[in-house]
Amino acid sequence: MSIKKTILLVSALALAAGGCSRRGSTATFTQKAYIMNVSAQFRAYGPHTPGAKELADEIFAEWERISGELSYSDAYSLTTVVNKKAGKEWAPVTDEFMRLLLLALDYNRLTDGAFDITFAPLWPLWKEAASSKTLPAKADIEKALRDIGSKYIQVDAAKKLVRFSRPVEINLGGLLRGYSFERAYQILKERNPPYPVQLRLGGNTLVYGKRPWKYRVPDPMNKGKNLGMFAFEDGMIISSSGRDVFVEIEGKLYSHILDLRTGYPIKDFSMLTIYYPGIEDENFLASAALAVMGREKAFKLLSGVKGTAAVWIDGEGKMHRQFNEASKAKWEEDKSSFNRMLGR
Repeated sequence: MSIKKTILLVSALALAAGGCSRRGSTATFTQKAYIMNVSAQFRAYGPHTPGAKELADEIFAEWERISGELSYSDAYSLTTVVNKKAGKEWAPVTDEFMRLLLLALDYNRLTDGAFDITFAPLWPLWKEAASSKTLPAKADIEKALRDIGSKYIQVDAAKKLVRFSRPVEINLGGLLRGYSFERAYQILKERNPPYPVQLRLGGNTLVYGKRPWKYRVPDPMNKGKNLGMFAFEDGMIISSSGRDVFVEIEGKLYSHILDLRTGYPIKDFSMLTIYYPGIEDENFLASAALAVMGREKAFKLLSGVKGTAAVWIDGEGKMHRQFNEASKAKWEEDKSSFNRMLGR
């Protein structure tokens, strides 16, 4: 299955949560910021890193622009303008906004509605549930679901116009960090720094530069421990974790990732980590979209993408691995965890 080359490769660039590093390497230039309500970091490796400061400034400035112009909560963002106007008339949007919107609609169809950017009515219910430790009333969930639906979004892609056939609100937040990595990769490719670069945005990481990278997959059930690692010289890792923001409600843990078909958090899921062999391709899917599909459907889809590898950790902490033929990634046991067990 060929997926559009827009932001798929994008979130596809986001290597997340477990951390990616080159054994024996230390960043010789580091710059930090706070963007999209999470920490951001630029690292350059090697004895000589000319232009690293300017490159970091350029990437961070682009991320700040994306955060402001496409934010759901910013009163002056294009998303806010569209949400206010599109329920009454056709609202003009930018090429960038249209690309993200079309991608979100593709994800919605691919996941049979489990991924939906019109989830706004549900979010306050689960936010309150997390605070009160009490599940939302079934009637409230059903009412919220009636006000959700990407099917109500109408698009004139040629004219770059959007309108809603009934009142809904769109929130592109689930795509913005991935899109930020797409833009960062384009900048890195244009500047072509002669040294490896690692970018972080929250739990997501993008690496640029061919090296013997190691990506440690954390144990979502045991903080500070790893299950193993991906070893690769090129490509990218993406990851979605349901347990990072788990909340306990009425004695049971619930993920922050919602299945928009049911209105409830996805079940039997702790983490999904995927290796893709490169980015100059069209066969990429964001891990969040795959997570809401469930393991069987996600692995089936990934089996058609050459060179991929994936690790799924279910709700009980059991690991399921899938490595496609000719995958450039190798799985290695985490020796540091093993040595700790032996007391070394």
